[in-house]
Amino acid sequence: MNALLEDGRLLPLVEDFYTIQGEGFHAGKPAYFIRLGGCDVGCSWCDSKNSWNPRLFPPVSVEEIILRAVSHPAKSIVITGGEPLSYPLGPLCKALKAHGMEIFIETSGSHPLSGTLDWICLSPKQNKPPLPEIYPLAHELKVIITGPLDLEWAEYNRRKVSPGCRLFLQPEWSRREAVLPHIVSYAKANPVWNISLQIHKYMHIP
Repeated sequence: MNALLEDGRLLPLVEDFYTIQGEGFHAGKPAYFIRLGGCDVGCSWCDSKNSWNPRLFPPVSVEEIILRAVSHPAKSIVITGGEPLSYPLGPLCKALKAHGMEIFIETSGSHPLSGTLDWICLSPKQNKPPLPEIYPLAHELKVIITGPLDLEWAEYNRRKVSPGCRLFLQPEWSRREAVLPHIVSYAKANPVWNISLQIHKYMHIP
């Protein structure tokens, strides 16, 4: 796609907004979200399927994205998608760092890392698993649980991350009532795991 949109100087921006991080280790933290279009993982339960086709989103310059991002008081940026590592993130991260931003990314790990990242949240998907080199670099492992069998997938991934990686089990939103009892019981029996809830959905914010 146009040499990956001029080596990352342009990006298919789905949306960007200032909100409260709702998931994982940084839940409750004010942050500016940058959602990029394009995903070749295609989870059936994805809550941002509108982001999958990057051609629906005209390329936006990194400069324009930065102008909006730095206009808010928080210094935390979350790059998400889609699958944000589908594109070279070097230009975006370099510009954000020039403004003193702390950069978090949420990724399936199915594409190579790029850019300067302060926090890597790895959310592995069974239909397109992470690249082996991503596992030891992840600061946080967040596994989406749709049913009890997904706990085996969670353990498979836990064995691959570094000892200091934070571990989270997160119920898939549409099945949360059914799977939460299993997750609670599992975490109590295996206390290396924490539970992540999508608190932004309970707060009715983006």
